Amino acid sequence: MTTSMSWSEPNASTDSAAAPVRWGWLPHRPREPGEPLARGWLGQALGIDADALPLVRDERGRPRLDGGLAGWDCNWSHSGDGLVVALGEGVQIGIDLERLRPRARALELAARFFTATELDWLHAAPSTAVRDHAFLRLWCAKEAVLKAHGHGISFGLHRLRFAESPDGLRLVECDAELGRAQDLSLREMRPGP
Repeated sequence: MTTSMSWSEPNASTDSAAAPVRWGWLPHRPREPGEPLARGWLGQALGIDADALPLVRDERGRPRLDGGLAGWDCNWSHSGDGLVVALGEGVQIGIDLERLRPRARALELAARFFTATELDWLHAAPSTAVRDHAFLRLWCAKEAVLKAHGHGISFGLHRLRFAESPDGLRLVECDAELGRAQDLSLREMRPGP
């Protein structure tokens, strides 16, 4: 599994370890909805009965906490047999999870959805396994940022550009509609098998 979590906040710190975000990993049965599990985790994290959790969907279908929890944000994603849930206060949060597996169409999808620089990076990978992992890292990072802002991939994955840095992927430019790239924080996580 590979996952990325992104959040934006006013005057965001580049120190993601200091960010007000919590996350949890849960076992999940494939083809079952993730919301009941996410609701349970969120309720426990917030000290609220899961059935009373004021979780609503906005016009794009993005989950939001409402009522007295309006300053909090949450997001979740599932793939394979795992579900990851994220919760933060004073942030907009997005998270994406993908199961690591061979991706025969990785370069074809990257040519369609990623920037030219990112496609060149994938073409330079020393092996198919390294390329497939890099593709998933980029995909998860892009989707996490878009989810944080209430967009889906139809917004355009090419409207975000990431680069490798010593600390992992870093957003280097994005569409102005998402704000400034330096105000977005990204944390890559690798859940266990």
